[in-house]
Amino acid sequence: MRTRVLCRRRRGPLCRRSDVVEGWTVLAVAVLLCVGAPLVGAVTAWWAHGEARATALEQRGDRHRVRAEVVERPSRSWPAAESGERQVLRADVRWTEPGEVTRTAAARVPVHARPGDVVHVWFDSRGRDVEPPVDDASVWQYGIGMGAGAAGGTAAAVLLAHRAVRGAAMRRRLAEWERAWARAEPEWSHRGA
Repeated sequence: MRTRVLCRRRRGPLCRRSDVVEGWTVLAVAVLLCVGAPLVGAVTAWWAHGEARATALEQRGDRHRVRAEVVERPSRSWPAAESGERQVLRADVRWTEPGEVTRTAAARVPVHARPGDVVHVWFDSRGRDVEPPVDDASVWQYGIGMGAGAAGGTAAAVLLAHRAVRGAAMRRRLAEWERAWARAEPEWSHRGA
């Protein structure tokens, strides 16, 4: 290790080209890990946040919440699903829209809902039962998660590439030392004399 450190400072007889390549590779890896990975993470987070925010705004424009009364007991024939932090089943609900028009539809209701209970359900512009629109916390969580994943993936790719370069440099260094020893060994052992 000490030879490599001295080799980077000045060119010496023990310094091989593979040592120089490895030294520059370490510098490039340090720059990519300190600057490149966070930059990729920040750009990805910014992009993902923008996409998620646009989706959330589109959902908020298309979906509306209705205060409805459960008409019948939730059906166990439909499998229970997770909706946010609660389990839901499907049941018929009834509500009155502005203009005194009463409507009935199947919607997701909490598992414990009974006929006569008042629940909040979400419908889209076509009258289909949908999940609530994405909230701001979920938008931020998605953006940060994507950014962290991109930064981590970039760092992993840089470290894997560094490991490959370092392995190739080590093989090259050993081959250079082997050739040098093949030239020097006859003089030291006096085999050829």
